[in-house]
Amino acid sequence: MARIYYDQDATLDALRDRTVGVIGYGIQGEGQAQNLRDSGVKVLVAEKAEARIAAAKEVGLEVGDADEVAKKADVIVLLTQDHVQASIYREHIAPNMGNGEALVFAHGFNIHYGQIQPPPEVDVLMVAPKGPGALVREQFLRGAGVPALLAIHQDFTGGAKELGLAYAKAIGGTRGGVIETTFREETETDLFGEQSVLCGGASALITAAYDTLIEAGYQPEMAYFECCHELKLICDLIFKHGISGMRRRVSDTAEYGDMTRGPRVIDEHVRATLREVLAEIQSGEFARQWILENQAGRPVYTRLRAAGDTHDIERVGKELRDSMPWLQEL
Repeated sequence: MARIYYDQDATLDALRDRTVGVIGYGIQGEGQAQNLRDSGVKVLVAEKAEARIAAAKEVGLEVGDADEVAKKADVIVLLTQDHVQASIYREHIAPNMGNGEALVFAHGFNIHYGQIQPPPEVDVLMVAPKGPGALVREQFLRGAGVPALLAIHQDFTGGAKELGLAYAKAIGGTRGGVIETTFREETETDLFGEQSVLCGGASALITAAYDTLIEAGYQPEMAYFECCHELKLICDLIFKHGISGMRRRVSDTAEYGDMTRGPRVIDEHVRATLREVLAEIQSGEFARQWILENQAGRPVYTRLRAAGDTHDIERVGKELRDSMPWLQEL
């Protein structure tokens, strides 16, 4: 079983008298930077987008360019999207890092696949909240916390783990529990979860089920409600009570259909495909494909996004969601 650390297992001592430079004030950066500040940590933010710069300044954070922040900080947290991290590291961080400083990630992609190769005389670690930055901030303000992962890639100073736990505590992670892992395990399981269930599997299954009902002559609105809209209800039950708990909270008819038809939908052919997807992640094939896709200007990404945007389920869904303004309050 994995080791899990909580508030009583960590202190902020490793962050005292240190300056944390958060590179990227976006999905994760906004929540993490504000939580660090509220925990008494000295924080600097680097951001290029004017709107995000204004947002950081509005809440009282000190903002500079990436070179400036990397020079001033001795704990540098790289929270931009994966596909731009390597160039940011090469251009702005590597020239400005000193011996004994620390480089922190929230996802292991660029370290695990060798896109960023820090020098041996720095600590390299990961603190990865298992939720978006907005939730990290929301739970922190409530006195709670989003669980997080901790991994150490390089421990030059001998204090990387203590620093990681201090960082996790400062953003609220130890309130929810911090699980010790590795860069490899976090990266590969994260990518697999996104591709097989959370994004790829879920969106493909929703669309395929919708298409099946439409082809059989059912109304688009009915297909949308049954195959997409109501999914949130089931996900919320699983989130709170687990799969068995969800089954106890739906009708017996739904539970029987779940247990007898679900394995036919996710049959051995699908399981074989899942193993193929995982193998592509483990071998680095997916990473190479994604890196080359970005280098080529994202032609496949752009085409597939456009195709998804124009699917009939998006038109029907938008019309129905527009008629339910209360959705915006969820």
